[in-house]
Amino acid sequence: MSLFRVSDHCDGARFYNPASILPPGWRPRGLRAWDIWKWQRNRPPSDWPAWIDNPVPTGDPRQPPPAGAIQVTFIGHSTFLLRIARADGSVLTVLTDPIFSMRCSPVQWAGPRRVRAPGRRMADLPPVDVILVSHCHYDHMDLPSLRALARRGDDPLVVVPSGNARHLRRTGLRRVVELDWWDSVELADTRITATPARHAAARTPFDRNRSLWAGFMLRVAGPQGVRQAFFAGDTAHGRHWGMIRDRLDAPDVALLPVGAYDPRDLMASVHATPEEACAGFMELGARRGVGMHFGTFRLTDEPMDEPVRRLARAVAAAGLPPDAFTTLGHGECRDIACVQPATADVR
Repeated sequence: MSLFRVSDHCDGARFYNPASILPPGWRPRGLRAWDIWKWQRNRPPSDWPAWIDNPVPTGDPRQPPPAGAIQVTFIGHSTFLLRIARADGSVLTVLTDPIFSMRCSPVQWAGPRRVRAPGRRMADLPPVDVILVSHCHYDHMDLPSLRALARRGDDPLVVVPSGNARHLRRTGLRRVVELDWWDSVELADTRITATPARHAAARTPFDRNRSLWAGFMLRVAGPQGVRQAFFAGDTAHGRHWGMIRDRLDAPDVALLPVGAYDPRDLMASVHATPEEACAGFMELGARRGVGMHFGTFRLTDEPMDEPVRRLARAVAAAGLPPDAFTTLGHGECRDIACVQPATADVR
């Protein structure tokens, strides 16, 4: 009997990246545990600092966004607080891939250690309505942070891809919904749709790809029409960007990963470069883009500030305005205006 729905990306027991989302001409390289071990053993010395003090954060995530804007607060790595006005006058508050721990690891005495504090303290955040968790890797699904969020008493809806609810059973979070790619869940005037991503998943050596990875499209009916925010999760480049736009329409704001891409022969199948993220931004047709997955944990070999510099060059080379796709400072809270007319209904 199949554990999961059989599809183009699942055989009933394990998930995989289907050929339909791979870049044209992609030739997969068979990676073995030996390749990863050899890379880890021979990694170049780190040029990352041991610690960086964050600047005083700007903006106030407890204030509602102005009409027609999506408020984005960058907490660090892939953790954002999103606030979007709803038609009834309330504000939807969403937290993505929350990690506030010192390490992204199964233990707090080893593993990648953050080089800067979270840009905002958990205690300073407004009540959270929705938590999005893109997949089960430790830098995206941090169980200590999720337990701490459960203790706050906000009782958020937690949305995860298929096969991930089992990891959250002991967090104290009560409302957990699993979605396969293209499945949706509705919360009042909000629709959350899980979208394809090109990645992988595991928390141990024995559960590789036994849970799914995904991005999420938020579609919110607000006082000035429908607004869309896209959280890509963790993903390599691929044809899924265009598929998402074709099926769900272009987002007003897209949060896209731009870091953890070197060495390229190991990372090309799971992480996008800044240039690939810029290409994905354009294929999505997003009105504004914000980079993530950089500058917090040293997971791979590129210099700490390289993703931001390469992203700026890629945006300029594409002929886009500098603020079309950019990054936020850690802790920065910015109201991003949705300048294009919004569609009139939630599909």
